[in-house]
Amino acid sequence: MERLQKVLAHCGVASRRKSEEMILEGRVSVNGKKVKELGIKVGSNDQIEVDGVPVYQEQHVYYLFYKPRGVISAVSDDKNRTVVTDYFPGVSERIFPVGRLDYDTSGLLLLTNDGEFANILTHPKHEVPKTYVAKIKGCPTPEELRPLTKGLKIDGRKTAPARYKVISNDHVKKTSVIELTIHEGRNHQVKKMFEMIKFPVIKLKREKMGSVELTGLRPGQYRELSKKEVSQILVEAKG
Repeated sequence: MERLQKVLAHCGVASRRKSEEMILEGRVSVNGKKVKELGIKVGSNDQIEVDGVPVYQEQHVYYLFYKPRGVISAVSDDKNRTVVTDYFPGVSERIFPVGRLDYDTSGLLLLTNDGEFANILTHPKHEVPKTYVAKIKGCPTPEELRPLTKGLKIDGRKTAPARYKVISNDHVKKTSVIELTIHEGRNHQVKKMFEMIKFPVIKLKREKMGSVELTGLRPGQYRELSKKEVSQILVEAKG
């Protein structure tokens, strides 16, 4: 038996706090009876509804997906473009992406039906380190890259210090490949950081999230995370 708000969060209905608000507003019913107070516990056989819509208590699943470029990090799209869940036709659970990757960014994306897991990983207080590989215009010197490690003011807020590693420089084509590890998940953050130091991104790929790596997968492929990987990434998120 678990608290009702925790079950709602696990099912991806809303965060635990928002689920508590829904309960207090009388929007949730258990076995046909409205619940308006916190503290009630439910089991796997209890029938839960939110605003009259049944909530199914699925077994939690966790997937590591290699998102190709040109795919939307969503479960549906009003313009009928390809979304990440189109690559999971054999998965019956109602999975959704944890966070997002830009349309033109490829790489590691986690998908799950565990709302609480997703909330922990995307909460600003619990951001796990994410490693990207960026192909950029130009061949920056260490001096020019140093601001990445100090923090840059983007959209009125300073970024946390990042780590970088120069993978290669092509002085003929005037491009470089840089590995960058950040600890936040702000919108277009990596692209904006490189723009701030005057080396715009040509291509971007996320290769690592905490201890979970993309190794062994090709674009469009996925695999299940092991229980050990799920536990480890939660530990890393909570610090």
